[in-house]
Amino acid sequence: MNTLAEPLPITWVAPPETVRAASRLAAPKILLYSHDTFGLGNIRRTLLLAEALKEEFVGAAILIVTGSPVIHSFRIPAGIDYIKLPCLDRTEADHYEPRFLQDWPAETKQTRQAILNNSILGFNPDLMIVDKRPGGVDGELLGTIEELRQRGRSTRLILGIRDILDEPARTQQSLKRARDFEIIERYYDEVWIYGVPAIFNPIKEYAFPDVVACKTHFCGYLQRPIEVRLREGGPPRVLVTTGGGGDGGDIIETYLEGLIDLPRRVALRSTIIFGPQMPDSRRSALLERYGQLSDVKFRDFEADLTPRYAKADVVISMAGYNTVCELLSFGRRTILIPREKPVYEQLIRARLFAGLGFFDIIESEELTPAGLMAKVQAAVEQGPTPMPPIDLGGLSRIKERTRTLLKGKAR
Repeated sequence: MNTLAEPLPITWVAPPETVRAASRLAAPKILLYSHDTFGLGNIRRTLLLAEALKEEFVGAAILIVTGSPVIHSFRIPAGIDYIKLPCLDRTEADHYEPRFLQDWPAETKQTRQAILNNSILGFNPDLMIVDKRPGGVDGELLGTIEELRQRGRSTRLILGIRDILDEPARTQQSLKRARDFEIIERYYDEVWIYGVPAIFNPIKEYAFPDVVACKTHFCGYLQRPIEVRLREGGPPRVLVTTGGGGDGGDIIETYLEGLIDLPRRVALRSTIIFGPQMPDSRRSALLERYGQLSDVKFRDFEADLTPRYAKADVVISMAGYNTVCELLSFGRRTILIPREKPVYEQLIRARLFAGLGFFDIIESEELTPAGLMAKVQAAVEQGPTPMPPIDLGGLSRIKERTRTLLKGKAR
């Protein structure tokens, strides 16, 4: 009578570090966390990083975990996937509430934490890039990061931050309140700043402790792919874009009112991008009042503004990090109208770049139809001029840092 033999015991033996390093370089698993509470900036930057890393590491599997309500509207290349978290809104500088599930804040937070925990531990990334908040929104990442380390996972942990977070004193208080420096010191391998110290130095302005400063690398600004402009006849082209559009209605209305008051001899061809987060009531009101203006095109949303930038003579926009990087990449005459709440990030950035001669600026209390049109006409008359030099090599340095970290020994 035949009987089944007892199964042989299986012993898992870790491959040599050289084998693991080679695997990490050939086909790394990379996870990007983007909490995305308002606007389009975080998810645009996250997608740009994901595409750059996929280009550098062709065999990579890249997973984005995001709270963006519009992630589905963007083109997601092969080899990149995403997991959607319940949406949050930032109501104050450091306070967040559910965007759609307003009556269930505790449950929304628990759901986000559970999704993050299962996604990160299940995917077991070789490298993980966390956007802006080392512990996640309201500390939602902290338990998972601790578990990664307790399990001996070799995940390289990176904190990526834009050039400016907020006014220095407020930012220092926020960093201390959230224990961000302690978290970075204990768990993170590196901090990447997507900027240059000559423009703004977070290490100095936000008083990074020495241990954190030693982990920090300035990568430079992130250049967008540039599309060559095709010369077209007709009036000068003006592009008006306010990012997600959630608070961009006043800028758009001011511009359109200015158009109405222009002398007939002044001709402009305008494109208005509302943004996917503009309230329907505001969008409808703008279209009802201005929808019949000649030489004005209205668009709800465009995931890729590259063709628009390429054809524009003048751009009117807010001063979010990603928008400014796009404008620096294309070198367009630009009038920045920065958001001034709930944080001063955009106002600080706009003032710095305007002071260095990159862009023009109108602050909110100075915004009038006549004043905006005067700056638009001046920009048209000046025509294209070379921008001052600036370091746009951020993506190349991020690829270099990633390769270096993936080559390194396990933590």
